[in-house]
Amino acid sequence: MFIPTTPEEIKKRGWKGLDAVIVSGDTYIDSPYNGASVIGHWLIDNGFRAGIICQPDMDSEKDISRLGEPELFWSVTAGSVDSMVANYTPTNKRRKDDDFTPGGVNDRRPDRACIAYANLIKKHIIGRPIVLGGIEASLRRVAHYDAWSDSVRRSILFDSKADMITYGMAELSNLELAQRMRDGKDTADIRGICRSGKEPPAGYVKMPSYENCAEEKDAFIKAFRIFYENNDPLSSKGICQKHGDRYLIQNPPQRHLTVEEMDRIYSMDYEDAVHPYYLKDGAVKAMDTIKNSITSHRGCYGECSFCAISVHQGRTVISRSEDSIISEAERIASRKGFNGIIYDIGGPTANMYGIECSKKLVKGPCKDKKCLYPKPCSYLPIDHSRQISLLKKVSEIPGVKKVMVTSGIRYDMVVSDQKKGMDYVDRIVGNHVSGQLKVAPEHISPHILELMCKPGPDVLLKFKKMFDDSNAGQGKDQFLTYYFIVAHPGCYMEDMEELYRFVHKELKTNPEQVQIFTPTPSTVSTMMYHTRRDYENTKNLKSEHSMQMKQKQKDVLLGPKAAEYGKKQRKAV
Repeated sequence: MFIPTTPEEIKKRGWKGLDAVIVSGDTYIDSPYNGASVIGHWLIDNGFRAGIICQPDMDSEKDISRLGEPELFWSVTAGSVDSMVANYTPTNKRRKDDDFTPGGVNDRRPDRACIAYANLIKKHIIGRPIVLGGIEASLRRVAHYDAWSDSVRRSILFDSKADMITYGMAELSNLELAQRMRDGKDTADIRGICRSGKEPPAGYVKMPSYENCAEEKDAFIKAFRIFYENNDPLSSKGICQKHGDRYLIQNPPQRHLTVEEMDRIYSMDYEDAVHPYYLKDGAVKAMDTIKNSITSHRGCYGECSFCAISVHQGRTVISRSEDSIISEAERIASRKGFNGIIYDIGGPTANMYGIECSKKLVKGPCKDKKCLYPKPCSYLPIDHSRQISLLKKVSEIPGVKKVMVTSGIRYDMVVSDQKKGMDYVDRIVGNHVSGQLKVAPEHISPHILELMCKPGPDVLLKFKKMFDDSNAGQGKDQFLTYYFIVAHPGCYMEDMEELYRFVHKELKTNPEQVQIFTPTPSTVSTMMYHTRRDYENTKNLKSEHSMQMKQKQKDVLLGPKAAEYGKKQRKAV
């Protein structure tokens, strides 16, 4: 059942008002792939009354006041991606399209959406607390570098004048917040929230102040490392950062969900459709991506320097039970109009399903080493048996013709799995690829891969051989699609020339999926980009800030013909 988005739907449920109103920068897709939808259903499933308002009109109160004032709080999110990433390309040009907006035109999501929506609420409906959530608020919760203004900005809590932030995957934090507010209890010590205060709590780690971070790169690096190293619920401390005469107070992260809680979250009564109230304005392209797709797990221990997933979802993989995933697949297969294809079973990385370190589950991540870099840790029990079994069982469900794996895989994990790695490749090649499989080497120069925390080209070539051998053995003609990043911190023009030669000589292909590095808030790579220093603050780095030179790096990798075509296309815009 849809979460109410109109007064009529509230009346239909027999409710007299709402406890929480969720405001989102995405349109309302009622799906577990939509964070606003998940939080809304989770609150309702736990006895609260929640409504949702999506992409409200910024010039009037007609949308934001549509559901009235909530009894407990407003929950504000920019949507599934940071609004600045949604609105601008890596070369800082305004995007024309928005996959999360009906009709596809990028004209409904304001820049810095969390701030804009908080201001809209305060302008028209003064009263209940405003709680920020989602990836924009989560990754901007402390002083952070903002590439679009080329400056260090304050915590979004202070810029928005909101009351709290629930950071990370915040089902438990939002539920506890609602319960305590309902019962009139203090909310200050809830795990997984940020708030402001005049004094920091005892025992909290003090970060360099916002003002200090804005003025000094060394202070920024120190603050970032404190932030980055306190993101796991088992090993983290509370942290705080002074902004003027007040402190940003970040309580320790909320505990991990249990498998049973994960199963419950993904079994709630989602419609897996765009709400008719918004669908009348046009088709939503994002539905093409998430339609008939299943999330098998959350979290990622890859810790790629340019990626925010390890900060937002955590470095511990929590997998759903096999029964829960199969039940969801059966529901999808029973729907009217199902075309027989499940487009994905995966998560941030598909083949991390069911694979986690037993020590990490008790003590948290290691302080002095990573799970996969420079090579997979011997304590990480890499075994693809559970995913092979899962894919096989879902494929046998009546009505299912094909199950795809499109969320990408870590090929270094496949290569290191001596027992089941080749079986996994054979399974994927034979049953779960439709012409191509995407992998993300990102680069091949050792010094850049070290900064990215990605495996070397030798591992990529080993996987390519496994993939090619499996295709040959099964009489198939399928290929790998490679994702590359250009203009990453540390990257020179000669590195792009080296990558160009490797792609053509070793991979024997023309690069197609090439992205200019985007310095999104609160990633290790963004810290490097801003400070021109490595994470350990031991060496200087090349950091390309010129849009023209970034494009030149991309043109080198694409080759002269593609670069010339791209130049003509850019001029035509």
